[in-house]
Amino acid sequence: MYRKIFNFILIVVMALSISSAAFAQTGDAPPPQAPVKSYIVVMRDDPIATYEGDIAGFEATRPSMGSKIDKTSQGIKEYGEFLREQHAASLRDAQVNPAAKVHDYTFALNGYSALLTDAQAEKLRSQKGVLMVLEDQMRYKQTDSSADFMRLTIRGGAYDSGFTGEDVVVGIIDTGIWPEHPSFADDGSYTPLPEYAGIPCEFGNTAHNPDDAPFTCNNKLLGARQMLNTYRALIGADPDEFDSARDDDGHGTHTASTTAGNAGVEASIFGIPRGTISGIAPRARIIAYKGLGNLGGFTSDLAEAIDQAVADGVDVINYSIGGGPSLAGADDIAFLFAADAGVFVATSAGNSGPGAATIGGPATVPWVTSVGASTQSRFFEGIVKLGNGQLFSGASITPGVGMAPLVDAEFAGGDLCAPGTLDPAMVSGKIVLCRRGGFARAAKSLAVAQAGGVGMIMYNNDDVDNLFTDNHWVPSVHMDNSPGLAIKAYIAADPNPRAEIVTSEGCDNQGNNCRNLIGRWKNAPTMAIFSSRGPNPVAPDLIKPDVTAPGVQILAGNSPFPEPNSTPPGELFQAIAGTSMSSPHVAGIFALLKQAHPEWTAAMAKSALMTTAYQRVRDNDRVSQADPFAMGAGHVNPGGRWSRNGSINRPGLVYDAGLFEYAAFTCGMDLGVFTPGSCDFLANIGVPFEPYNLNLPSIGVAEVPGSQTVYRTVTNVADRQLKMAAVVDAPEGYSVTVSPNRIIINPGDSVTFAVTFTNENAPVGEWRFGSLMWRGSGYRVYSPIAVKGSLFKTPSEVTGTGADGTASFDINFGYTGEYSAAAHGLEAPILTSDEIGQDPDQTYPSPDDSPVGVQKWDFPISGAAFVRIKLVIPGPDDIDLYLEDSAGNIIASSTSGGTDELIELTSPPDDTYTLVVHGWSIPDAPLPYTVSTWIVSQTPGGSLNIDSAPASAVNGTTGTVQVSWSGLAAGTEYLGAVSHSDSSGLLGLTLVDVTVP
Repeated sequence: MYRKIFNFILIVVMALSISSAAFAQTGDAPPPQAPVKSYIVVMRDDPIATYEGDIAGFEATRPSMGSKIDKTSQGIKEYGEFLREQHAASLRDAQVNPAAKVHDYTFALNGYSALLTDAQAEKLRSQKGVLMVLEDQMRYKQTDSSADFMRLTIRGGAYDSGFTGEDVVVGIIDTGIWPEHPSFADDGSYTPLPEYAGIPCEFGNTAHNPDDAPFTCNNKLLGARQMLNTYRALIGADPDEFDSARDDDGHGTHTASTTAGNAGVEASIFGIPRGTISGIAPRARIIAYKGLGNLGGFTSDLAEAIDQAVADGVDVINYSIGGGPSLAGADDIAFLFAADAGVFVATSAGNSGPGAATIGGPATVPWVTSVGASTQSRFFEGIVKLGNGQLFSGASITPGVGMAPLVDAEFAGGDLCAPGTLDPAMVSGKIVLCRRGGFARAAKSLAVAQAGGVGMIMYNNDDVDNLFTDNHWVPSVHMDNSPGLAIKAYIAADPNPRAEIVTSEGCDNQGNNCRNLIGRWKNAPTMAIFSSRGPNPVAPDLIKPDVTAPGVQILAGNSPFPEPNSTPPGELFQAIAGTSMSSPHVAGIFALLKQAHPEWTAAMAKSALMTTAYQRVRDNDRVSQADPFAMGAGHVNPGGRWSRNGSINRPGLVYDAGLFEYAAFTCGMDLGVFTPGSCDFLANIGVPFEPYNLNLPSIGVAEVPGSQTVYRTVTNVADRQLKMAAVVDAPEGYSVTVSPNRIIINPGDSVTFAVTFTNENAPVGEWRFGSLMWRGSGYRVYSPIAVKGSLFKTPSEVTGTGADGTASFDINFGYTGEYSAAAHGLEAPILTSDEIGQDPDQTYPSPDDSPVGVQKWDFPISGAAFVRIKLVIPGPDDIDLYLEDSAGNIIASSTSGGTDELIELTSPPDDTYTLVVHGWSIPDAPLPYTVSTWIVSQTPGGSLNIDSAPASAVNGTTGTVQVSWSGLAAGTEYLGAVSHSDSSGLLGLTLVDVTVP
């Protein structure tokens, strides 16, 4: 049934162009040196995780609820071989050399990746058994007191109740792992898990790097795989990298030890004891999948890692990896089928905050749990004592340094302490005051060390940013802006400025006797300023992130061989920050829940996590209440007595969702993830398509045209009947009704309810927040609410094809009064072409900007209703775009991983703007590029026509707008718009995108 109903496609945004003779082609051979790209070929038949036995001769392989895939079963082996033969036959039929294939996918998705020419890809697209051929994409990498902070260690808590992740297997997809780390040691207390015997343990490639010592995996670290076939084929391995599963920079070791590191591991940094650390699920087992190299990772490799993790039988995956916003990338869809196979997935929300709509993929999709980052109460503190006796505090994990001369870097080469700019004559033997920004934080301390400095004080550009504890090259303290400026003033006023750095050098192995310098972070938890925020940029009806967890100054493992000149080598521990650090906290909690409830679906575990979260979280200003776009449902709350009703272990009600619901979501978003026939089937059986009706524990509605009703279903997972009442905290300016507002629900049963939002006086276009709580029988089940009012609701964009054609769309009215529609365009693109090289410091703007890596174009805009600027280049290169106004302010930017850049402006002010093309990463410079620009005029007119439209607006009604066009030129993509206006003027636009083959 699934094969017929759910044929999926993987939409991947970025391709890699290379010239290679290594993959010779047969048949219609391309010209010599024809460019080859990495493609993912998606087949129509079900993967092992969802196949239900509807092909003659092959039994069903889909695991039953709560069960894992048994990759040793004969039926799975036979069906997997059948799928792999499909892949081989597909290549044969296209007359492609089998050596072009890089990966086979059979468990979480059915398909393969290969290095192909464009002509070969086109030939594969025409095959009957192929659903789609799509290009590859790049992704990038984005504990100690955490268990105490989250109250896992209290009497009657998770650990005291026996929930430590015992025998749960966690897959860590990251930069690899340092297998000799004590967090992954087998002390003999771990019993063998026979079903995991034989998993590769891929270490010891000393031919590439002599430091890659062989290692035999054990009952704690069950296995480790390098999953970099595409990366190695196209980019290779730098001499400093390990061409194995060994961790290159510490990121993977840190996330693995945070999730499931052994309990009671003694940690020290720079020889200073920092106490003992423990993973959140200290008795869970680990399988590591190295899917990232020095430059990041390709989704073809990462999808293979997900596929392999499902095949290996992992229970939980941590994925502290992300890129640009996405809904249907290879990893996005692989995680959909992993969830259907019962795997719980945690992923980082992204580190692009605090701006709005900065969530990155795959955290944007609803079937994973995306995690924001916030502070915990423990704070590694350093003190700066000035020569005049003044004391200033900040963050530090380094040793201290005695009284020494103090110099302001502004007068010693530049206040940013750029590498290579500090004057040794002015810096040697001194503590240096550096301003944050422009360069990596540790690069500044390296610059100080290279110039002979003995310490660094680094200060922020404001007082609302976070304070970080990097492994610096010299004794360092990181502090807020105000104390930094006070120190700067002291240096300017004192003819002989001096300072001393005092840090926590006196700790014993339990973290005691630390000279009072392991302090308490004020007002914890507060959201980290870097933590990405909602609204969801690609699905605004879905509130993201889902939750927040500790992600600042997280003490955990490290690789002693980090990337050269990043941080000092030789350290097995580090205290770092990022949503990469908060995600493994949730993965560890998922391991505890998997032990407690192996029968739960991934959605049920996510629901328990969200509905029991607490909301006492401040935003990064350390004062105001965080809203759902910062913290999601709130801070994870796995602590307290696990036998208590309302705990994460006993949530009472859950919001469940599965493959049908998620598939309908993709149909409603028109992602093309499932075939039209599959979407028709779902519509016929009544599965809702609207994103706001997806059965999530949060409720988001991006457009409320007067009023909007959404639906949710709760399931009783308690062991008794529950009587619950709805308690609503209505968003300001809205009335909210819940029907029914009281429910009686027996164990295992489900109840559907409706929530209606009516805009009473809330301003249009502004998000307002509230909550819904089901309360009763000793339970409280919390859901955040985010709604935004609109005068009308219509698609933001419609598409069409052909030189002549038509399109139509519906419009829902949220007011009564005048209405008119007008056509603007269609406009052909304006093309701007040149070639660009690498910006050495990869930062714009910065003092070293030059035309080699930073190019600027005059960009006048006048009378525009809408502007689109687009740059797409398949390959390993990464070009970013910025748009500045005439005053030099950056008003828009696109900095996606790879070169898939898009800037859009609605009704921009008339100005002579500057378009900046920035060469962030250009391995083979110079790189030719072409920027396409569409400027749609505010004045109606052009080849787009309004054939019919409503004559007026009536609140609560729906009308249809019909448009047509003719006479367009072949081989061009056109952009136009339909404007919607009332008596007061423009209400909004619906873009019309027409492609003429």
